[in-house]
Amino acid sequence: MFSHVMVGANDLTASKKFYDAVLGAIGLPAGITDDKGRVFYLSPTGVLGLTSPIDGAAATAANGGTIGFACADSAAVEAWHKAGVANGGTAIEDPPGVREGGMGKMYLAYLRDPSGNKLCALHRMG
Repeated sequence: MFSHVMVGANDLTASKKFYDAVLGAIGLPAGITDDKGRVFYLSPTGVLGLTSPIDGAAATAANGGTIGFACADSAAVEAWHKAGVANGGTAIEDPPGVREGGMGKMYLAYLRDPSGNKLCALHRMG
């Protein structure tokens, strides 16, 4: 459904370090920096981009917005969360674990990246 997600970053170096760590923890390669300084993470199912806002204003997190990353298993969710906290992210909400609701049983973890964007690692359980 989506081709890409682009998030604003106030410090592209800190954000690249964070995303290299959390996405590396779930098997994705390090980001590629283009000639404009933007960073892109390529996967078979889409692209995540990091950029300084083109209007020159500070990047801000979306109120109510969350970017979710699919994980192969609960161990990958845990590795993602650990890598994020160790590389400038902030743990938010409940600790990583099982949640049940209308979408079924899932293993989830939440972080905020260095610019405040809300992220989720998710493994859908059988």
